[in-house]
Amino acid sequence: MGANFLVNIGEEVAMILFGIGFANLLFQKNLIKKIIGFNIMDTAIYLFLAEKGYITGRLAPILLNGKQDPFLYINPIPSGLVLTGIVVSVSVTALMLSLTMRLYRRYHTLDLDEISAKLRKEGL
Repeated sequence: MGANFLVNIGEEVAMILFGIGFANLLFQKNLIKKIIGFNIMDTAIYLFLAEKGYITGRLAPILLNGKQDPFLYINPIPSGLVLTGIVVSVSVTALMLSLTMRLYRRYHTLDLDEISAKLRKEGL
């Protein structure tokens, strides 16, 4: 293992989580499991952004004792992006779950292959 393995552990965990979520999104046929995979991918991206935005030894961007040197503080933009992304992710997840509920009420299954087969039978 390289010298930077432990230094970049957060980014590595984010990449592994993204891979797990992407594989889940690709290989699962159950719609709920696909939504879970999508949420794992979202979480991995937020972790990656948070890791990139943090700089060891710097403070939160709140002025203390009148010190205005920008090199004393971390950049607040990645944190803002993560918070905004979480809000959007929750909204998208709610929409996906509501559409999944409608599909289940209509087709009585969450299996994507079965839903596709029923759609073909209906001629849509």
